[in-house]
Amino acid sequence: MVFRLKHFIVLIFIVATAMGLKAQDPHFSQFYANPLYLNPAFAGAKVCPRLVMNYRNQWPSIPGSYVTYNASFDMHINAIAGGFGVIVNTDRAGEGVLNTTAAALIYSVRIQLTQDWFLKAGIQAGFFQKSLDWDKLTFGDQIDPKYGFSKDTQEPRPAGGKYNQTDFDISSGLLVYSGRFYGGVAVHHMVPVNVSFTPEGTSYLDMKITSHAGLMIPLTQKGRKRLRPGDPTISPNIVYMQQGAFHQLNWGAYFKKEPLIFGIWYRHFFEGSDAVVLQVGFEYDKFKFGYSYDITVSQLASASGGAHEISFALDFNCPQKRKRVREIICPSF
Repeated sequence: MVFRLKHFIVLIFIVATAMGLKAQDPHFSQFYANPLYLNPAFAGAKVCPRLVMNYRNQWPSIPGSYVTYNASFDMHINAIAGGFGVIVNTDRAGEGVLNTTAAALIYSVRIQLTQDWFLKAGIQAGFFQKSLDWDKLTFGDQIDPKYGFSKDTQEPRPAGGKYNQTDFDISSGLLVYSGRFYGGVAVHHMVPVNVSFTPEGTSYLDMKITSHAGLMIPLTQKGRKRLRPGDPTISPNIVYMQQGAFHQLNWGAYFKKEPLIFGIWYRHFFEGSDAVVLQVGFEYDKFKFGYSYDITVSQLASASGGAHEISFALDFNCPQKRKRVREIICPSF
């Protein structure tokens, strides 16, 4: 009875969030291991083809936690004079009660500002879908004072047992970079995205604004203008996100000495601290792997179980002789 009641409370919270409150996007701690999700302008930043996959399990100690999957592919294509990308993201909450799926195509263009400075602009268009599995819900009228959840609900069941809402979505981003510096701004959900499950209802997903910046500092041969492959580096970074009334600020740094990469971040809201994120990655030839763990430092610390995140990336050889296009030098995760 206690176990079922805990699930009931979690599901009520999820349904209330879906139907009455403003929705928010899932987030990742390994920002640069999921570059297209961070900023559409990163499409084609690696120049040659790149496949990226990500997995995040947030608050695993809480029943019905958030599990998010992401996959993307991008490359620079000479024929279209820019970068091309495709990204797919799914998020499961409440053990599959509430599901979100988004997929989009991305195009980016590169503009040379000076000899050492470049601008990339990206546009992303696709669909955003939310679904609610009614058959996995439990309602108050199912509770018997003696036997617990043993009654049939009188709530009307939707056709097919699911509520679905799909809408068009568009996002954009800008990047400015040189041999050592990179920074940008991304705006997601530029047009209203309706996530209400009722035909007459309207509940729009708030626009998400992300700004980020970082610097690659070589730890050898001071004075050299450009980094070389294999140089040990330290990279301080900052990422700020705002979506509706939600504000998140992330401070962190990476240390890289091939084949290993280490990172540490501190994430907090304007109202208080959230988590310390520890990261470790391995990079060999065209293969990259990263793992991170969020140590929750908020009031949820004792109950949440933190968050686990895994990333995988595979670079491919360019299928054609490419023009001289400089890739963006930034952390791997």
